[in-house]
Amino acid sequence: MASITAPRHTPTRITMATTITTTEIDLGRLLAWTSPAYPIGGFSYSHGIEMAVEEGALRNRADLVGYIEAVLADGAASVDGPLLAAAHRAVGDDAALDAVAALGAAFRGTAETALESLQQGDSFARITQSAWPQDGFAAFVARHPGRLAHAVVFGAAAGFAGLPLRASAYAYLSGFVANLVSAGVRLIPLGQTDGQIATAALVAAVTRATDAALATPLEDIGSATPMLDLFSMAHETQYTRLFRS
Repeated sequence: MASITAPRHTPTRITMATTITTTEIDLGRLLAWTSPAYPIGGFSYSHGIEMAVEEGALRNRADLVGYIEAVLADGAASVDGPLLAAAHRAVGDDAALDAVAALGAAFRGTAETALESLQQGDSFARITQSAWPQDGFAAFVARHPGRLAHAVVFGAAAGFAGLPLRASAYAYLSGFVANLVSAGVRLIPLGQTDGQIATAALVAAVTRATDAALATPLEDIGSATPMLDLFSMAHETQYTRLFRS
């Protein structure tokens, strides 16, 4: 567990076992960027959960946890994590950062998951530049109008802001999970307590996904969740739907 101790009026430093340190100011920014109140439209995407529920593949809390674990270990999140890390590390090298952006924009298996990533990425870019302006970040965004994957632009923003990489990746993946849990709570449906139990059950999976994000080179990334992709494709023609993916 992280310990929080500091003199009054001094930014708290949260020191992890890896010796990476996060200040309260850093933490506040990451909490803002991953909050449901950050207006990027995440609430409108279910990442295939809506179709999975209609097909009877998700019936309860355990099913939802298993679905999200698959996304983290072998699905889109297993690609997003390394992309975020690569973007963060490439800050200061425009050519390298642009290459990560191009790969991130292309790396989606279905039309709806591409929309999910690019629309949220575009919204995140515009809002972050307005609320947390930074010249280098603005130049990066201007080079890729409407073509920035959410994970890539999040990683770049964190890098330009000097936020620690591991904390940034963990925050992003936690926010991703929170959004999918929220979708499952509404669709299955589950109670709010079940949603929180699911979130707690996924903490270890988020930690593993964060470890993988920092250790996986871009040449090794890939997803292997064909059933989830099929749910996403079927969702495009689902007769009655609440979500965009």
